[in-house]
Amino acid sequence: MKLEGRNAIVTGAAKGMGAAITRTLAREGADVVLSARDIAPLKEVAAEVGAMGREGWVIACDVTDDGEVREMVDKALEVFRGRIDVLVNVAGVTGPIETPVQDIDVADFDYVVTANERGTFLPIKYVVPAMIARKAGKIVNISGTSGLRGYPMRTAYSASKWAVRGITRTVALELGRHNINVNAVCPGIVDGPRMKKLCEEKAMVRGWTEEEVYDEYVQDMALKRVTTAQDVANAVLFLASDDARQITGQHIAVDGGWDV
Repeated sequence: MKLEGRNAIVTGAAKGMGAAITRTLAREGADVVLSARDIAPLKEVAAEVGAMGREGWVIACDVTDDGEVREMVDKALEVFRGRIDVLVNVAGVTGPIETPVQDIDVADFDYVVTANERGTFLPIKYVVPAMIARKAGKIVNISGTSGLRGYPMRTAYSASKWAVRGITRTVALELGRHNINVNAVCPGIVDGPRMKKLCEEKAMVRGWTEEEVYDEYVQDMALKRVTTAQDVANAVLFLASDDARQITGQHIAVDGGWDV
């Protein structure tokens, strides 16, 4: 197992990619602190972690709240006896869909930027001291392919995902001397409730069917198939493992070739 005996924190662990990533880390031997705002689905995923013979601790946390993040990391350090090996920042929001820049509400823009940028920064801020003390650690941030190229009608979301890559590259430079790897996974469209919502809202604005919107995405991909949450989890596992020991400050696009 690639992560046997390791301790990991996953933010946004309740659903979708976060849940898939949590299960994958546990399957590969990690004990996991699962964090999100919604406790009920977290408990369900934690039960799955337990069924694999690993420990899963549920900690409610809003990753944009400084005090809550500090408290979440303190609790993680307590249950992990001071050692955090892996941090995966998944928590984030999508924001306005199919909305021209002039029509984006300022409050909506601020909400997306705060959730996706501050929500990546704060967990890193509070986890890093423990990693530095041990001279070891893996940080994996979930950015997105909209942080690799322009994404019309998604200004807030695209800006925030570019920022996550900026955080990743900068922190990698700071922490390399402490033997800490910092990388990002950039998913494209991922099959699940968020994609369904995206297709629904785009279809409504354009007067298309949901199937037409879905097919537009598929035709933009070199592989002509939509990414699954497990595809993303597999990339995270690679970056969190010793297989990626010499990789830092980089991003892996998991998008079926959308950004090619």
